[in-house]
Amino acid sequence: MSPNTCWLCKIFRAEENGISSKVSLEEVLQWSQSFENLVTSKYGPMIYKTYLKTEHSDENIEFWLACEAYKKITSQKKRISMARKLFTSYIQPQAPNEINIDSPARKAIIRNIQEPTQSCFDEAQRIIYRHMERDSYPRFLESQLYQKLKHSLQTNGN
Repeated sequence: MSPNTCWLCKIFRAEENGISSKVSLEEVLQWSQSFENLVTSKYGPMIYKTYLKTEHSDENIEFWLACEAYKKITSQKKRISMARKLFTSYIQPQAPNEINIDSPARKAIIRNIQEPTQSCFDEAQRIIYRHMERDSYPRFLESQLYQKLKHSLQTNGN
């Protein structure tokens, strides 16, 4: 397959054009040390999301990041609004970006959604974090996208 027709290559080139000039080799190498390093770094979540799109599971990192933002909301009115958005986008059955969580976690959210607390999505977020850490993260580290980014930074002396 030529680089011009490879859709994965096109995605990577689009991401690389905006990121490889900003991301450092040190940051990219730290991603391989732990999943925590990847998701808490400046550019890691964006690159990881690009990879997850190839696995059709980018809703996982989107949900995880949305939960991180949700926990920082101090206004009850904004929290209720954001909780409803999270619920309709990721939690409710047949949601457009439905995440894979167990029934007890889903039922707990359904019970708490009327008066959402700062922690009402914590269990679902933990489940999704474990899914990503155990399943897609090891594949990400072996992926062409990660390997190519790392190699290009190593050879450019960035």
